[in-house]
Amino acid sequence: MELWIILSITAAAFQTLRFMLQKHLSMGALSAGGATLARFFYAVPFVVPLALGANWLAGSGWPALTPMFWVYAVIGGLLQIMATWFVVALFSERNFAVGITFKKTEVVQTAIVGFVILGDRISAPGMAAIVLGLVGVLVLSDAPGLAGRWWQRLGSRATVLGVASGACFAISAVGYRGATLEVASDDAVLRALVTLCVVTVMQTAALSLWLHWREPLELSRVLAARRQAVWMGLVGMAGSLCWFTAFTLQNAALVFAVGQVEVIFSILAAVLVFGERITAREGVGIGLITLSVIAIVMFR
Repeated sequence: MELWIILSITAAAFQTLRFMLQKHLSMGALSAGGATLARFFYAVPFVVPLALGANWLAGSGWPALTPMFWVYAVIGGLLQIMATWFVVALFSERNFAVGITFKKTEVVQTAIVGFVILGDRISAPGMAAIVLGLVGVLVLSDAPGLAGRWWQRLGSRATVLGVASGACFAISAVGYRGATLEVASDDAVLRALVTLCVVTVMQTAALSLWLHWREPLELSRVLAARRQAVWMGLVGMAGSLCWFTAFTLQNAALVFAVGQVEVIFSILAAVLVFGERITAREGVGIGLITLSVIAIVMFR
């Protein structure tokens, strides 16, 4: 199995855990902005020493960063902040599952953005596999018991937040792939670490200034939540490093497509941790996503 596939699956597992921690913090301890800042703020103490140490061990010094690196990095970092904020805001919505359904269109949106910005191409079988995975996600996400038919939910706040987060994640992913490709190094992990370090520091500084202006009391709450939030920062950094390294090796849309196993991980966590049972609908959705990932690996 190729490295980018392993990294994508590992990143999805870390992301599942990170969203669980982030949801817990956003349900009382922190606002949506505070929970978003905590995700970046508590990653800085881990990613900065790691990036500096990796460059020192490589003996090559800090690699050169082109002007286009900064363009891609700023766009990717800003859009990731917005995407994360939208997802955290979804946690307070009654029809959360509907928003997450539309958030998962990020894979198709990433394929479109990647083609327009970077010229990344996906074969016809690869796109068919992506669509198959999207169908599986839709089957899983259309949870029973939600009020109204699906077309009646299109105008809900959760739907808007879901589509917006998917679009922001798509542009962010393509921006990060572009940034990693602009780092002057032949080492994929080093390129990913340098990009992640620069972006995380920028995101922390920008969001801290924003909250200081808009929610000044939230900064002290972020610091007060450090015993829980530090784990979110560590998990978030590990997941991002896996995503970034995968982006240096493969088309961002294919990376996200394999990463859809996150949905399966979420269901397994519900079964193993909370004792819930898998329904027939969930079984079909899991099967479709599994087939999608296998098809991508075989026929991309």
